[in-house]
Amino acid sequence: MTVASLPDGARVVVAGLGVTGRAVVAALSGRAAGRASSVVTVDGRAPDADVRDADDPAVAERVVAGADLVVASPGWAPSTPLLAAARGAGVPVWSEVELAWRLRVERTPGPDGARGPAPWLAVTGTNGKTTTVEMLASILTAAGLRAAAVGNVGTPVVEAAQDPSLDVLAVELSSFQLHHTLTTSFEAAAVLNVAADHLDWHGSLEAYAADKGRVYARAQVACVYNVADPRTEQLVRDADVTEGALAVGFTLGAPGPGQLGVVEDVLVDRAFHAAPGARDRQRTAAELGTLADLAHLAPGHGAPPPHVVANALAAAALARAHGVPAAAVRDGLRAFRPGAHRIARVRELDGVAWVDDSKATNAHAAAASLAAYPPGSVVWVAGGLAKGASFDDLVADRADRLHAAVVIGVDPEPVRGALARHAPEIPVVVVDPGDTGSVMRRAVAAARDLARPGDTVLLAPAGASMDQFASYAQRGEAFATAVAEL
Repeated sequence: MTVASLPDGARVVVAGLGVTGRAVVAALSGRAAGRASSVVTVDGRAPDADVRDADDPAVAERVVAGADLVVASPGWAPSTPLLAAARGAGVPVWSEVELAWRLRVERTPGPDGARGPAPWLAVTGTNGKTTTVEMLASILTAAGLRAAAVGNVGTPVVEAAQDPSLDVLAVELSSFQLHHTLTTSFEAAAVLNVAADHLDWHGSLEAYAADKGRVYARAQVACVYNVADPRTEQLVRDADVTEGALAVGFTLGAPGPGQLGVVEDVLVDRAFHAAPGARDRQRTAAELGTLADLAHLAPGHGAPPPHVVANALAAAALARAHGVPAAAVRDGLRAFRPGAHRIARVRELDGVAWVDDSKATNAHAAAASLAAYPPGSVVWVAGGLAKGASFDDLVADRADRLHAAVVIGVDPEPVRGALARHAPEIPVVVVDPGDTGSVMRRAVAAARDLARPGDTVLLAPAGASMDQFASYAQRGEAFATAVAEL
């Protein structure tokens, strides 16, 4: 079924009335008006929703009865009564991304005269999605293209897909968004990494990885994967892609044929560097930039952390799949500036650096953040919602970086227990969660007592923020405010 094939007077149920849901309602009320002429909104937290109690299975069944389509916002797990009722009744369930794909408009021809809907370059993965998509948009812009970073990063995809002024979309997609995405065919797609996260939503790591892998389905030019993460390569092998699509790896080491990587301090491309059949293709490479072009993204402007380099290579691979010249990759990386709360240096005081990486909302991200620092130099501020994940591997792998730890969170036991098992020699302060309004001030005060000159106090929580803060951004702002008050 397409949007155009919806019968006149079709009844569409929109599950969730946040930013995504409201964008869906606007789209259905606009271009699809006259077909989806009956839109029912469902959200228990939105006062203006048509239905607010769909957690009741009986209510869910009544809402779904007679519906032609359900469009689910990302936060709605498949197990929720409404979506379960839709499946039981045989009503199609689409993500906002699926709806956006079916509502794409023809782009306004640019200097190259290209027509048709703007191609999508898609990024997913457990960590690094936002940085990679924003790097990609910066590279595309440096190439003179009308590009935007959209999706999980900001502007809803359903809005961007109907903007004829855009030449190409850099699309960040979460596993939630991909779960109900069925017919997309991206020009190129990347899975940056896969580690245990959101297991409470997906039910298992295997189901979580499978939803990530949906990004490769019907890929047209390239499937970009992480050489250091065999699971991402397997997802490429398992994908049903368009004939001729390439498997392109990125690596922090020297790249083999068909890969992007690093030779000494140079970022190089051995996948898109020459036309097919060119002489010496197997022995040559294109220079895309140097590590110095990423130095502004490192704490203290030193060597860029490994995960930042990996993100840059993934962004470069997607841009090169779109035909962007090597010089634009370099210029785009130089121009890129990360969003807030991503390894952001807050201040230095008494020889101690204070760094806000509140965006590190799971163990995999926190491990990458800790890896950027010398052994024994970090006072780690960690804790929050575990989302069903364990922190044992994280602490075991990064214990050498730690000088001390401060544990926050309504339930500090997952982090505190992992520290006790794998780093029993380091001092640990557990912040009483009783007064959430002052939790970050107390955490910062404890960290100051533990830190020595030369140390870094690093907020890399490894957990979601919603147990004590409205968002990871509010958590990072609370940290920065408390540090400024020292």
